[in-house]
Amino acid sequence: LMLYEGAIKFGNIAIDAIEAKEVERAHEHIIKVQRIIQEFRVTLNMKYPVAQDFENVYSYLASRLVEANVKKDAEIMREVVEHLRTMRETWIEVMRKNKQGEV
Repeated sequence: LMLYEGAIKFGNIAIDAIEAKEVERAHEHIIKVQRIIQEFRVTLNMKYPVAQDFENVYSYLASRLVEANVKKDAEIMREVVEHLRTMRETWIEVMRKNKQGEV
């Protein structure tokens, strides 16, 4: 959950930097988001079928991050951040249900 929080934070900083035309700062924070996505990907346990779904999303986000970085495109970054927020909310719900013994 903390990694999602960090990725969202860094994504928002990148958006602000892009809009302020701070190219190096934008690059630095997009790279931070890319590293978090890479960490998600390498820690997936592929013995579970749902892991492939996560891999597909992470792969998509990784490609969008490259595009956002090359183009310094705030709209692409907003899309990535929105996906990350959705995934974070999913994890919060899973954790809540697990704590209650529903999972």
